[in-house]
Amino acid sequence: MTTTPTTILVTGGTGTLGRLVSERLRADGHQVRVLSRRTQPYAVDLRKGGRVLDAALDGVDTVVHCASTPGGGDEKAAHVLVAAARRAGVRHLVYISIVGVDRVPLPYYRAKLGVERIVEESGLGWTVLRTTQFHDLVLRILETLAKMPVMPVPSGMSDQPIEVAEVADRLCELAAGEPAGRVPDMGGPEIRTFTDLVRTYLTATGRRRLLLPVRLPGKAFAGFREGGHLTPGRAVGRGSFEDFLATRSTP
Repeated sequence: MTTTPTTILVTGGTGTLGRLVSERLRADGHQVRVLSRRTQPYAVDLRKGGRVLDAALDGVDTVVHCASTPGGGDEKAAHVLVAAARRAGVRHLVYISIVGVDRVPLPYYRAKLGVERIVEESGLGWTVLRTTQFHDLVLRILETLAKMPVMPVPSGMSDQPIEVAEVADRLCELAAGEPAGRVPDMGGPEIRTFTDLVRTYLTATGRRRLLLPVRLPGKAFAGFREGGHLTPGRAVGRGSFEDFLATRSTP
């Protein structure tokens, strides 16, 4: 599809997803500005905003909002970003969210759902895409658990991990298009039990661990066990967890 080059701001543009989005948009001919806390010339804390944020948004047509902090502050950052985007006359705000933010009562998910509502009520043209967890996140969790000689495994839980590059491609497509509201979710190609993902990881890395099933307490983990974070009807991803691990182990 041929698109007209525009000026696009990517928040969180140095992160796992934002970096790929920025690279792909540039490859498609767009003028891309990367906003993060430490990257010049647009180093800014979105929770505070200020003149740097206003400068970053000057002349921008579309914002792809990838910045997120699990430790808190996403909703405040969204309010600041939306206000600055409105002042700058931004046409389109694209936001990446997570499948299950309206079903799993995890504080971080509640914050993501709050940002969705801020985007929807912003008065800007908007698009929201929800996806399942990235392979990268699953790997980080497994690497942490594997540091112990006996590896705890959340019992009764499954996941539907997706390749971050595929999400980046979809976000770029959305950013180059017209505001579309809430678009269909993106899920990984298959739903896997967490135990299966653990064994796949151990095999790929040549490790041996004793596995200890652990039933995690609380309403949030009950929501995960019930599959609130899964989207079996939207298993549109192509890259498997095995494919991802193979690329990570390639020198």
